[in-house]
Amino acid sequence: MTTNIENAKYAARLEVDYPEKLDRMTTFFRLVMVIPIAIILGLITDAGQTVTNNYFYNEAGDVINSTQQTVGGLASGLFAATALMIVFARRYPRWWFDFSRELARFGARVGAYIFLLTDQYPSTVEEQSVHLEIDYPDVEKDLNQWMPLIKWLLAIPHYIVLGFLGIGVFFAVILAWFAILFTGEYPKGLFDYVVGVARWALRVEAYAVLLVTDDYPPFNLQ
Repeated sequence: MTTNIENAKYAARLEVDYPEKLDRMTTFFRLVMVIPIAIILGLITDAGQTVTNNYFYNEAGDVINSTQQTVGGLASGLFAATALMIVFARRYPRWWFDFSRELARFGARVGAYIFLLTDQYPSTVEEQSVHLEIDYPDVEKDLNQWMPLIKWLLAIPHYIVLGFLGIGVFFAVILAWFAILFTGEYPKGLFDYVVGVARWALRVEAYAVLLVTDDYPPFNLQ
């Protein structure tokens, strides 16, 4: 693995090994092949999600209005719990951090497979060709106690830019799909772009969701 020097400066880092050759057959059927592991990831990240139905009745007992609320989900639950721990207890339990990091690594492997960056079927345990690192924070030294309350707001510019970059990723992956089918290779420029957007998104996640750093994410793909 070649380490990106710029990438090494940040608390959250992502590198994906560039494949010399990719399998045309598995690439062609990628959206079908990814379904089992995508379901597993979905079950984990949506764990605890519940739907609440509220009904309102008139005097005759007829339903006159109903509302549906979706509550929970592991990702939102982890964010809320971590924010509360930092704000009120100034703690970030190591086991808590380790779970969040491993979940991010698993999600990155699934994402790399979906985006054709690798032929390796995503493992729930092994690192494979996707190398994701997140530094464990010293809460009292590295994190401001009150920042978790506003980080989601400060990160909005990044979400807007990432939305546009995500459109670019969509078209880049389509172009890469055709390139792989014809040549067996992922064009290096497209590969670097897709990985760069994923790297950018990871830094924003580390800042605004995982809450492991107060360093504002840079607006770059490196």
